[in-house]
Amino acid sequence: MSLLPFKNKVPKINSDCFVAPNSMVIGDVEIGSLSSVWFGTIVRGDVHYIRVGSSTNIQDNSVVHVTSNKYPTIIGNNVTVGHSVTLHGCSISDNSLIGIGSVIMDQCEVGEWSIVAAGSMVKPNTKIPSGKLWGGLPAKEIRDISEEEKDWIRNLSNHYVELSKQYLSI
Repeated sequence: MSLLPFKNKVPKINSDCFVAPNSMVIGDVEIGSLSSVWFGTIVRGDVHYIRVGSSTNIQDNSVVHVTSNKYPTIIGNNVTVGHSVTLHGCSISDNSLIGIGSVIMDQCEVGEWSIVAAGSMVKPNTKIPSGKLWGGLPAKEIRDISEEEKDWIRNLSNHYVELSKQYLSI
């Protein structure tokens, strides 16, 4: 794991987090309890801040950045950020799932218990209401999410908490 201070801001990572050895966490970043940052991921809080809640996983080869001195990136609790996702100056509420390869742009807000489908691009300033599935290029509302999908979100978060504990024990 590489923690890189920037402009006197040192990343604050909870001691029970797993941060993969080849990932980078830079600058004004705080990551909560039982969260994980997976292989090849960059979390770059150099020109604004990034906050990641508890039991959140940011999977392999993702990029989390900010908008220069304008918009931080805030990721809530129990969030799954799929492989190769780009989050840029946006806010992701608790218990959400951002699908593999998605891009969430500046000033977007993803509501609680929402899913952004794999490969989607959420345009700047988009507000995704709670409990919705969005997808496409550009992303649009598809439907309400189901109780089964809420269970899936819970299970994904729990799975990555348990997997990260296994990595921490190596």
